[in-house]
Amino acid sequence: MSDSVIELLKSHRSIRKFTDQPVDEDLVRELIRAGQSAATSSNLQGVSVVRIRSPKTRASIAELAGGQSYVESAAAFFMFCADLNRSGYCCETLGGKLADGMTEHFIIATVDVALFAQNVAVAAESEGLGICYIGGIRNNPSKVSELLELPENVYPVFGMCIGYPDQNPDIKPRLPVDMVLMEETWQPLQQDMLDEYDATMREYYRTRSNGKLNRTWSADMEALLGKESRPHMKEFLSSKGFKMR
Repeated sequence: MSDSVIELLKSHRSIRKFTDQPVDEDLVRELIRAGQSAATSSNLQGVSVVRIRSPKTRASIAELAGGQSYVESAAAFFMFCADLNRSGYCCETLGGKLADGMTEHFIIATVDVALFAQNVAVAAESEGLGICYIGGIRNNPSKVSELLELPENVYPVFGMCIGYPDQNPDIKPRLPVDMVLMEETWQPLQQDMLDEYDATMREYYRTRSNGKLNRTWSADMEALLGKESRPHMKEFLSSKGFKMR
């Protein structure tokens, strides 16, 4: 991997303000082709991407995602879906029967989506575009599925805004490599490293908010994991055929 690719990957930021410049249609198709080149378990290719142009539908999704207005303002918006419907069709037309509800099938389709979308994100950023993942669509996945007419064995994993950036935010600091990279066996957390990273994140948030935010990574994790998160997802996934057996 060349230094330029490594630097591109390390320079990722979520972009939430976009110019009015459209994304060329040929480039959109190239981005999707780049996504298709990602690794896929057993060649499942369990991804469908729904491009949403309708201002009305985008407005509805923005609201369902928690008021994320950039869903409406981005030059292009896509919904990335885990799709076992297509492969299930092949199974049944050849005389087989889809073993629906398998947890492993759910995992490989969801991983396929993540790998596909990250290829799209990196490809977009290499062309001067900015992106923002929209996980907030899982606030109300049933309504999103209705809007997009998603059939059984297809579920929306996340959305993605793509467009030309109209902002230049700082890069959010990540955990130190030594907290993530372990040798031979899993290693316990070292408090001194965590304290140092929390201090780095506190300064990042203070700078970003002109002194209004006083947050750390540890506090963010307590807020995230210390409460239930989208408990409706299990029932929703089961209703779409992903029964986790």
